[in-house]
Amino acid sequence: MTWQAAEAELFGDVLVHQDRRPAAFLPGPCDPGVAHVAAARAEMLLSSLALSENARSEDGDEHNEPSSALQRVEAKLDLVLGLLGTMMAERGDLPPPTVLRWSTRGARVDMLGDALAIRPGARGVLRVQPADWLPDCIELPAHAIAVEGARAWLAFEPLSPPLADALERHLFRLHRRQVAESRRLR
Repeated sequence: MTWQAAEAELFGDVLVHQDRRPAAFLPGPCDPGVAHVAAARAEMLLSSLALSENARSEDGDEHNEPSSALQRVEAKLDLVLGLLGTMMAERGDLPPPTVLRWSTRGARVDMLGDALAIRPGARGVLRVQPADWLPDCIELPAHAIAVEGARAWLAFEPLSPPLADALERHLFRLHRRQVAESRRLR
């Protein structure tokens, strides 16, 4: 498949988000039992992330001032998560930051030198850190549909409806945040 056809298949007529974040395609066989557990974990992580971010935005409402004690607890939690993220990055548990363009259908990953080892048809998982402040990754089963230079186009294996919904909501929040940031910088 050409990269143009891969772009159309993965990103045509759906919400797409692109940014720079820790992500990597890990080729290799995927045990169905392990894939099921990884999908359930990804769904739980994305749903928890949504609850956390929604709670923070509701706390920021000018009509509902959070208490100073709650603000201190949140600040301490942010520090702990930041430290944990730094430790995981130093240990190599997080993939390196790369340009990632993704939708609920799949992703395009700028793989640097790693794409040279990936061939169309290769199966594995896309490992992505879904939020900068969260030192954890989700793993989505995928297969390479195109490779061009240092870029790989990965189609997700069929996602369960709850995971697909959680991923779509997450991408929408990322997109909305990116649009708000670009408006603020104008």
